[in-house]
Amino acid sequence: MTRLPAPSAVLEDQLCFALYAASRAITARYRPLLDAIGLTYPQYLVMMLLWEEDNQTVGQLGARLFLDSGTLSPLLKRLTAAGLVTRNRRVDDERSVSIALTDAGRALRDRAEAISGEIICAIDLDQDEFTDLRAKLNVVTERINAR
Repeated sequence: MTRLPAPSAVLEDQLCFALYAASRAITARYRPLLDAIGLTYPQYLVMMLLWEEDNQTVGQLGARLFLDSGTLSPLLKRLTAAGLVTRNRRVDDERSVSIALTDAGRALRDRAEAISGEIICAIDLDQDEFTDLRAKLNVVTERINAR
């Protein structure tokens, strides 16, 4: 493995700043697209998980999104108020709350499907660059969370 350069106090040399700036730029690009379908970016992420697999617990959603229930619960309440999901205590474990899509939540998927494609086009990476970048970011997340 190649040795990294000595630590620097220059902002532009910081990996954390590059990740932060990229994340902010991407979520800013998402904002008008998501506004058009009535979702915030975190709500969109929850909906994506439910479109993949409906009827998940708050704990399952939180684990996949790296969010605690204190952050996730208000977000889920807003999705419930919007008529996109239902929240019900599980019969087999009353401590657990199950989140399920409503018909309106399922129907929103069709309108949301084009959003990821628009973002990918805006980033302007070819397939190999996209796959490589995503894999590297996943490695960063895994290694940071493992420590």
